[in-house]
Amino acid sequence: MFKKHPKGLLAASFANMGERFGFYTMMAILTLFLMSKFGLDETKAGIIYSIFYFSIYILAFVGGLIADKTRNYKGIILIGLILMAVGYLMIAIPTPTPVPAGSFGIYLAMTCAGLFVIAFGNGLFKGNLQALVGQMYDNEEYSGQRDSGFSLFYMFINVGAIFAPFAAVGMRNWWLKSHGFAYNSDLPALCHEQLKGTLSTDAATRLHDLATNVGYSGTDLTAFSKEYLNLFATGFHYAFAIAIGAMLISLVVYLINKKSFPNPKDISEKSSSSNVEMDVAEIKQRLYALFAVFGVVIFFWFSFHQNGLTLTYFAKDYINLSGIVVDLGFTTIQGAEIFQSINPIFVVLLTPVIMSLFGFLRAKGIEPSTPKKIAIGMGIAALAYVTMSLGSMGLPAKSVITEMGGLPDAQRVTPFLLIGTYLILTIAELFISPMGISFVSKVAPPKYQGIMQGCWLGATAVGNQLLFIGAIFYKSIPVSMTWLIFVGACSISMFTMIGMLKWLERITK
Repeated sequence: MFKKHPKGLLAASFANMGERFGFYTMMAILTLFLMSKFGLDETKAGIIYSIFYFSIYILAFVGGLIADKTRNYKGIILIGLILMAVGYLMIAIPTPTPVPAGSFGIYLAMTCAGLFVIAFGNGLFKGNLQALVGQMYDNEEYSGQRDSGFSLFYMFINVGAIFAPFAAVGMRNWWLKSHGFAYNSDLPALCHEQLKGTLSTDAATRLHDLATNVGYSGTDLTAFSKEYLNLFATGFHYAFAIAIGAMLISLVVYLINKKSFPNPKDISEKSSSSNVEMDVAEIKQRLYALFAVFGVVIFFWFSFHQNGLTLTYFAKDYINLSGIVVDLGFTTIQGAEIFQSINPIFVVLLTPVIMSLFGFLRAKGIEPSTPKKIAIGMGIAALAYVTMSLGSMGLPAKSVITEMGGLPDAQRVTPFLLIGTYLILTIAELFISPMGISFVSKVAPPKYQGIMQGCWLGATAVGNQLLFIGAIFYKSIPVSMTWLIFVGACSISMFTMIGMLKWLERITK
């Protein structure tokens, strides 16, 4: 599989696994942690989530700028790995739950500070490692394999992402089980409402029933609520600690293989010694093309990264989780978070399929260009949310189920709705994300490689900053209508890319 690719590709992929592990840990549990820890509603948790993911990607621009100025890509990547581990440590240390009223702001600020350190470390790491991978394919021996190389890179880094949600859920549920309780997705919200004194009659009855079901034998629901919330949130704290271990493994892999990565400083010196300079007009055209694509993909990322926000909320509120339980004895694997493993599983399984498809089309001389692949991917993403909209028809609004204290299992929908949606979204992702990284590395002028990879991630950042809009609609309109917002966003992206295809293809050649 790696025969026609540079030796450093596999090493770079393994070095990136820890970052993906942490990224998908956050995607799986961050909003649910904020809601259980601090009693935030979907919108407020969504705002913090969107700011965090905005920061991860916008700081990649800063990381690219620093690396381009210093030409010390390898050193900047190393610092990024260390900072990410420190950030996870800051969040992994348990603090009191429910949070004391007088300390609420302090503990929330501490959590946000840890998130910022993670985001800054990610910004130093992510785009610059991608730039190094792109520079591996500047060698004429490998240049024809650039798209497939980035597909392989994308597939292997997602191996770490597969295990993150399972590990996080297993840790949280183990902590609950070790203290005599079972997991239930509705209980954290009900417990917070109990402590605030805002439970409806129906919700109070449901809280009593669920408390009994998860192992509580007493009658004081306030005492139960405090104990359950503390255990639930502490389990999440320890789940963040697992990401530290993943970061350390990536750090070791990176240090061992550091010498196998290209040195951009040497590449720059070789270019200048041969007096090879790109024409100013060509540089401008390339930059215009890049920024045009950056502007379009904002709408895609606004839709795609709902997997950690509204799609996770949907899994918690509307999916029947009772039949998805793996009992390992010491813990159980059950929870809305495990759906975040589906996307990386499909990435690993489908990448060889998509690569074979592109290889077959290439052999026939009809392989779509990189910009065309991106446009096709956006259309596929729109179909994913059409599926969600159709599958959500007839479900009660979020406000209704809040009054009920949660939907009974009999009224919830099959997990296959989300699994099918993630399947379609993953196919779209494989047409867009690795192809977009490849497009940037192919089109960006050599001296702007790092900063342009940062700009690609910056466009993702803008899309992520808009994520909270999905949370607002999720709470305020019928859930089936929420998904149509993303159908429209992906459709706009697709048609805009189609309109620019000829120009982008000319620039790419």
